[in-house]
Amino acid sequence: MIIELTDPADPRVADYTQLTDVQLRRVREPAEGLYIAESSRVLRRALEAGHRPRSFFLTAKWLDDLADVLAEYPDVPAFVGSPGILEEITGFHLHRGAMAAMHRPDPVPVAELLAGARRIAVLEDIVDHTNLGAIFRSAAALDVDAVLVTPRCGDPLYRRSIRVSMGTVFQIPWARLEDWPAGIELLHQAGFTTAALALTDDSLTIDELAARKDAKLALILGTEGEGLSDATLEAASCTVKIPMRRGVDSLNVAAASAVAFWACRAPELH
Repeated sequence: MIIELTDPADPRVADYTQLTDVQLRRVREPAEGLYIAESSRVLRRALEAGHRPRSFFLTAKWLDDLADVLAEYPDVPAFVGSPGILEEITGFHLHRGAMAAMHRPDPVPVAELLAGARRIAVLEDIVDHTNLGAIFRSAAALDVDAVLVTPRCGDPLYRRSIRVSMGTVFQIPWARLEDWPAGIELLHQAGFTTAALALTDDSLTIDELAARKDAKLALILGTEGEGLSDATLEAASCTVKIPMRRGVDSLNVAAASAVAFWACRAPELH
């Protein structure tokens, strides 16, 4: 259903307004049950994952590229406008082809997510959406079975997170914990060893942890700058570090996640 946009104040495109206001969108999108898939590649991955579109939003030059998608969803509005009108609505120049407002999928219960998982990542209070997306991309590529995010962690379905992840956030199950660090006990009850990435006097090296070949392992990564909380370090089964050289004391959390996921992958994947 193609709808030509002539007025940037058209109320039918309210889903796409003020996309550059991160704090507003972080609150608004979950409350309204939506997220924004930015770029034709990402929105295709969302659809392939079974997510349902609310509407499409694009310039006319991308109609041919998305003709098959629009034909598959003939009853879903496809708002088409000039680059200028779309920019007035969103707050930035839309140069990645198209967007879609998607229905946010129902949350996955944590117990269901843990069932059968061997390797999971737990993200404590990571608020940088670029890092969040990069971690999800590494998790999907390196056989992490699921991701848990703490109550104050950023939204994996915020558009920057999705874009940086290249849509892999749709491929890996994830859930938000309601209580943290009390949630660590849920992991222990499910049989997971919890390994917190931190530089402490008694930290195992990543190689030492990998050599143990734990059947179930949860790698806990902390927020940028501050790292993991003292309460998390106390509750975790162990702490683990990636040895550094040349005076470098740490890696960016996204880079550290990739190293840890690869080193600690499930035994049969070595």
